Amino acid sequence: MGKKLFHLAFPVHDLKIAKKFYVSLGCKVGRESEHSLILNLGGNQIVAQLTHEKPARQKGIYPRHFGLIFEDLGEWKSLLRRVRKEKLKF
Repeated sequence: MGKKLFHLAFPVHDLKIAKKFYVSLGCKVGRESEHSLILNLGGNQIVAQLTHEKPARQKGIYPRHFGLIFEDLGEWKSLLRRVRKEKLKF
């Protein structure tokens, strides 16, 4: 069975901040508008959708979360180095 691709849209309160964060993780920027930012995350499409309503803050990772499954430990370590270099919080 081949690679499974996904598309995920999620709310953000600031597209500029979202772009900086996801580009720092290594995402490639696709289309941009004043309402959304389309990014490539490991070959998958994620869409930061601008909203003026702030979602309720979660106490843990559930129910809202997403991520990548790494087939190779080296890929994970590479991402971890990038996160540490950029001093990203997540």
